[in-house]
Amino acid sequence: MNALEILGQLINVTLVFSTALIFTGLGGLFSERSGVINIGLEGLMVSGAFAAAVITDYAIQAGYEESAPWIGLVGAAIYGVLFALLHAVSTITFKADQTIVGVVINILAAGIAIYLTKSLYEGSGQTTTLTHVFNKWEIPYLSDIPFFGEAFFKAYPTTYVVILLVIISYIVLYKTHFGLRLRAVGEYPSSADTVGISVTKYRYIGVLLSGALAGLGGATITLTTTSNFAHNTISGQGFIAIAAVIFGKWNPLGVAGAAIFFGFAQAIRNFAQLFDWSQQIPTEFFYMLPYVLTLVVLVGAVGRSSAPGSLGEPYDPAKR
Repeated sequence: MNALEILGQLINVTLVFSTALIFTGLGGLFSERSGVINIGLEGLMVSGAFAAAVITDYAIQAGYEESAPWIGLVGAAIYGVLFALLHAVSTITFKADQTIVGVVINILAAGIAIYLTKSLYEGSGQTTTLTHVFNKWEIPYLSDIPFFGEAFFKAYPTTYVVILLVIISYIVLYKTHFGLRLRAVGEYPSSADTVGISVTKYRYIGVLLSGALAGLGGATITLTTTSNFAHNTISGQGFIAIAAVIFGKWNPLGVAGAAIFFGFAQAIRNFAQLFDWSQQIPTEFFYMLPYVLTLVVLVGAVGRSSAPGSLGEPYDPAKR
């Protein structure tokens, strides 16, 4: 295998790892653009990964083998919305501390997922290995192009979906009335309320979108990489997605770029062992690399990223 082939495969694997982070990062983006901090992205990803594994498994048993992964993907989004609804009710309606609620969501989602896994699979700590998951799609003709075909045009369908979603998210946020109103309630909620924009409505939409998208992020890991759900399926990737939102400056294109950067850090560990020099470096170093980079990026982003003006602040119409 020559250097060009290795580079092409490295880019391809980077996209695989980045896809889940982009889904989840976009979810965090919509929530925080509306003014609600969502520390619970990790829990929402866990929920999506669990729901995708279980729903896909049951769909396969019911005889829907070919469409089972898509059914699992949709089910994961819906399950993520249910947990996001809990977050929204707590923080928007009852004005609970958004950071604390996010932490609770992380703990609750993981606990429920592990409990239900053990209940449904006879005490096992993981679901059964799925026999039908997503396979990579090869784009006709384009996948035959040397280097570029291997790098970009042999990917899972979820990768193509998330690329389209990044473009749609940018258009929605910056080119539509909905996006303008969503950003308005995150920046100047009192002014938005004054002109008749419902702060509560748009913040609910933002948080629920975060649940659906983070659920898709977790499902992507289950349906493309692991083929089952276990307690360590997500392993902190929800927190990396939060870093991607900050590093990407709350912009869909920036979030995608940051997620690809973190995805590259995860892909490196798969390829480093192909080189002789890597034998002198402990394997643990490559596994901790994405998390170390997350910390470095967050430290470097302090003071450089401008968050939405009212991020984390419950809106009280009486104090308008």
